[in-house]
Amino acid sequence: MKTLLIKENIKYEGWQLCPHWIYKNFKIQGDSIVAFLGECEVKLTEMVDIEDVINNEPIYSKSMLSFISEQFNVGLVEGVFRQRLLICTIKEVLESRGFKIVRDGDDLFYDGKKLTVSIATKSMTSILIHTGINIDSTGAPVKASGLTSELGIKDINEFALEVMDRYSKEIDDIIMASTKVRGV
Repeated sequence: MKTLLIKENIKYEGWQLCPHWIYKNFKIQGDSIVAFLGECEVKLTEMVDIEDVINNEPIYSKSMLSFISEQFNVGLVEGVFRQRLLICTIKEVLESRGFKIVRDGDDLFYDGKKLTVSIATKSMTSILIHTGINIDSTGAPVKASGLTSELGIKDINEFALEVMDRYSKEIDDIIMASTKVRGV
């Protein structure tokens, strides 16, 4: 799996979760994950999560670290497993830095406050994952925590690189592990 830390800030609005967004904008073809910083504002009209639409829960973060991943030849259920693996990877990286993080499904919490948003969906050609981690929790519509505001993490780019490196190696290792067994 290919990785890229995008240097420029991008406001995540939900429409970026579409087939080949990474390929069209960053010339990375195939299974990939990218990370970028920026404001996050997903209005109900751009929501993929129907439950959030029904509950009238748009997403907002003044400053968020976003990950977008596109992976091919994968069904939606496996895509959700891969989304959860990304969430678990983020949790592991934070815990390796001494933070007590609680996972509930595809959400992470620090000190009882929501740290992440995440969704997995399927396009005609791939599965798409967006996971966002608050950097600054100011102005969030729910009780939220942030990487810098509450956890005190200063080097967000280094954190993003570590998450992507671990996640891409895990996915690659899973695929390789599937090639070394004989059928029974």
